[in-house]
Amino acid sequence: MATVSRRVSGRLPRGPRPWDAPCGDGRHVVVTTSQGFEVLDTAAPAMTDVVFEASAAGHVVVHHGKTVLFDDGTGTTTILETDALADGAGAQPETETYEADAAHHGVSIVLEDGTLLTTVGDETSRSGAVALHPHEDHWDEAASSDECPGIHGEGTAADEAVVFGCEDGALLFKDGEFTKLTAPDEYGRMGNAYVSETSPIVVGDYKNDPDAEGYLLNALTLIDTAAETYEVVDLPDEVQFTFRDVARGTGDLAYILATDGAIHVLDPETGDIVDSHAVIEPWEGPAEWQDAHPSIKVNGDVAYVTEPASNEVHAVDLTTGEVTATVELTNAPNEIAVAIG
Repeated sequence: MATVSRRVSGRLPRGPRPWDAPCGDGRHVVVTTSQGFEVLDTAAPAMTDVVFEASAAGHVVVHHGKTVLFDDGTGTTTILETDALADGAGAQPETETYEADAAHHGVSIVLEDGTLLTTVGDETSRSGAVALHPHEDHWDEAASSDECPGIHGEGTAADEAVVFGCEDGALLFKDGEFTKLTAPDEYGRMGNAYVSETSPIVVGDYKNDPDAEGYLLNALTLIDTAAETYEVVDLPDEVQFTFRDVARGTGDLAYILATDGAIHVLDPETGDIVDSHAVIEPWEGPAEWQDAHPSIKVNGDVAYVTEPASNEVHAVDLTTGEVTATVELTNAPNEIAVAIG
């Protein structure tokens, strides 16, 4: 098992912060830098010579054997086979691309039948998504929706139901069609989806005040993709978190790393907090969203929790809440990705 946490220097011309994301093959991690999507081999461990050039490397999505990269600077989607890097040979894999009509901060995913779902927007706004089918040297539009202002993030639930976040709810794609799910508030932004591919329920973050200061949140959305329902759950006062602090794990439960230093376990079926485990010291929200602050990643029954204040990463047994291992780093951990060798 290898756990990678690092901050990469180098200014991105535009788009999101440098970050790490698993390639999906259990060995490699994509590190977004000013060069594009650079590949780290966690078995070596060392950076490889594999780079997918991008002017503003953004989201990385892994699903059903495909790893999909989105370049915010050009609107280009790059698709590769997830296992293309698995042998560690370091050769540049073959890829397939799609270029959006305009550059924007977007995301794409390829479904089992080859359908490409990708966001629609430009430098000033984002409006929805489109479903495309590959056909020889071009892509044919199969479905589209413009009912998702500020579209951001995606997640795939059971039966390959895909959810995108909107500023007024969420956009669901299943059975070849888009369906808009409306938030209970006029401004009800969901920007990140936390999913399990064995559960129909998508857990999302939620914000209903566009002018709120800081980056801490205190509510979650529960989106039932089978029933096509959208519910907002207000959390206890002590359960405040950021986009880095929610994960899905064992039993399809949701795990929230809150500012009180505990992992709170939420049952998506009921919206109830069913357990809590003290793990790290209490912490405050970041001054800027890119700043290092505690985060959680889950693999099986183990959660990996960063604690930048002490330069530590903790392994937590989610079945008992016990911290089973701790490593101290030379620098504060920021982004974290988990690769299983």
